[in-house]
Amino acid sequence: MDDSGVTGIGSKSSNNVDNEPITVDEQSPKRSPKRRANQSEVWDHFQKLEKVEGQKQKAVCNHCGQIFTCDSNSNGTSSMKTHIKVICRQYEFSQFNLNKNPGKRQKTLAFEPVNGGGTGTIPKLTAVSFSVEACRKALAEMIILDELPFCFVEGQGFKRFIYVVQPKWENPPGRLLVAKDCMKIYQDGKKSLKRVLKDQRICLTTDTWTSLQNLNYMCLTAHFIDCDWKLHKKILNFCLVPNHKGETLGKVVEECLVKWGIDKFLTITIDNAKSNDGIIDFLKKKTKKRDTTILDHEYLHVRCCAHILNLVVREGLKDVDVSIARVRNIVRYVRSSPQRYAKFRSCCDKEKIVSKLVPCLDVATRWNATYFMLERALMFQKAFERLEDEDNLSLNVGVREDEIGVESVDNELEGEVHGGLIDLMNFEKQHERGQGKGRGKHVTRGTPSGDDWNVVEMYVEVLKVFYILTEKFSGSLYVTCNTFFKEIMAIKTAIVKLENSDNPKLKALASGMIKKYDKYWGKFDKINSLLLYANVLDPRYKFVYVRWSLNKHYEQSVVENKVIEIQEGMLKLFNWYEKKSVEHGKTQNVGEFFRSEKNSKEYMNFCEEMDDEFERHMEEENNMVSKSELERYWLESNEDSKVHGDKFDVLAWWKVNSPRYPILSQMVRGILAIPVSTVASESAFSTGGRILDPYRTSLSPKVAEALICAQNWLRSPTQISLRDALDEVEALESSNTL
Repeated sequence: MDDSGVTGIGSKSSNNVDNEPITVDEQSPKRSPKRRANQSEVWDHFQKLEKVEGQKQKAVCNHCGQIFTCDSNSNGTSSMKTHIKVICRQYEFSQFNLNKNPGKRQKTLAFEPVNGGGTGTIPKLTAVSFSVEACRKALAEMIILDELPFCFVEGQGFKRFIYVVQPKWENPPGRLLVAKDCMKIYQDGKKSLKRVLKDQRICLTTDTWTSLQNLNYMCLTAHFIDCDWKLHKKILNFCLVPNHKGETLGKVVEECLVKWGIDKFLTITIDNAKSNDGIIDFLKKKTKKRDTTILDHEYLHVRCCAHILNLVVREGLKDVDVSIARVRNIVRYVRSSPQRYAKFRSCCDKEKIVSKLVPCLDVATRWNATYFMLERALMFQKAFERLEDEDNLSLNVGVREDEIGVESVDNELEGEVHGGLIDLMNFEKQHERGQGKGRGKHVTRGTPSGDDWNVVEMYVEVLKVFYILTEKFSGSLYVTCNTFFKEIMAIKTAIVKLENSDNPKLKALASGMIKKYDKYWGKFDKINSLLLYANVLDPRYKFVYVRWSLNKHYEQSVVENKVIEIQEGMLKLFNWYEKKSVEHGKTQNVGEFFRSEKNSKEYMNFCEEMDDEFERHMEEENNMVSKSELERYWLESNEDSKVHGDKFDVLAWWKVNSPRYPILSQMVRGILAIPVSTVASESAFSTGGRILDPYRTSLSPKVAEALICAQNWLRSPTQISLRDALDEVEALESSNTL
């Protein structure tokens, strides 16, 4: 050791063993090289190939065998990582296979509604996995069901919401992709509905509407009862029509039915416009001789009963009563400016009237709008009277009869007031100049007195009966034709009661109603006979109710002739179904004959003859010889209506008893599906008006049809609110005329 204390390289020291030479045993095993901490995870799925001189390093996928260049200096591992995570079809956890088989994804527990999120559902705990396709489908369904614009998905708030709810969904679709998804849902739904309608006999309703774009649309709706005796209502088309002529509409209806592959339809329900007769004539001419047509379309035309009832009541209200006009005066005054409406609300508070409803005006085309106006006004009677006293109100400006209909029934939202002041001023100027002819010259001035309010209360009680009957005609979740006869006889009874009243106002109301009633329903010549058959096919009524109700208003001879006419018509229709059933049975027997050709024909024929002879003997024993299914149904006792009450389900009864009446039940399924009103089609116009609003008028007719039809197919069956539906349709019609 030198002075520095550092041992030289060649020096030895007993205290420093590290400097001694180390001998290595050549036979000891070599250690495998350790994986570097920063080595990519792709090497769990790839293996390097032996490097070829002059070429870059390459690696092969352990799953699919695809080769990638993996030179560390120029390529890296990004392409291999993309392959294994997204593209590789042999790796079960790649994005490709996870999309193809979502069940392989890692699942989480979540509460999932039983029927897809409808109201009243009971959630259940289930295992779900993330799927981009499922998210896109659910998003498109939301756009359709909630009538949202396509650009909704590009909003900042929606993107932020998706990031919080589902961070895995990195790139939600834009408006164009969502539109394509919506069209796919429509196309898939159409294919599915086509399969359902393939062997169904359907009933149709149709109506027309003009959009904000001044385009004429026609809605065609199918109604049918399936094999499980469930009533269905499906919109088939919401399409453009060039005009409202009958023949044009008939051609469009036929074209729609051909595209759907529908050739078995029983009836078409339309309103009472003259042009609609052209639809019936065209369809009869083109489809009368088809094998699937029943009795040359003898029962094709069904008039909308809700429209007829509207005409009946409007005819009674044709001569506007002074009391109703004065109520209209005070309602228009209150709605004419925000200041007057604020005073009116102050009077409501002083009278302790707690209501979010707003006084509404009636419209000329709907009698029930007058009923709504009067009913609503009675709620605020004390507030109106206080307003008259505080403002010393005289209302020198009256309301003419032709003024009715300027405003539609409002949405029931507190504080939504329309500018009626300008209307009042315009009508006052016209009156001063002597403008207006005919009904326009009649002006009613003043506010309602105590006697006027009593008269209004009387009118509300009378009109309420007709409103309830209109709602029954307009049912959408239940069969309506089986009670049609009962309801028109109830209308007849109500009008006769008004005629026999001592009150001259009620007599005047009845005299107008009875004329219009007799025109459409009095002689039964304009009533589709199937609607009368439907009453007989309700096991609670049969012919007992027909005779009893007709005897109240008609002579005995008329009653018996009508009963015989119904019996003969039902037998004629039943014979058609029986004939078709026999033809179908013969075809089946031929097939069975060839399949059993190897069996002994003589023995089988002998057995069949014995069975037939025994059946004839049993029929004679039971005194039911030559009785058809229909006649046996007539002879059975009626169901007790007191036991079932209003909860009686005619479809459930026929479902249970259809094995006893195999042929008759086919006829019943067709008849009970007949809707007695066009409300099902008219309600689609409310949806159309919301979808084709002023901000979405650029939507093409094809896209509009897809959205409206798909919404109808996706939604669970919901009861149509007659008041809401008619209010929306009327509001749309009013906006189009401005």
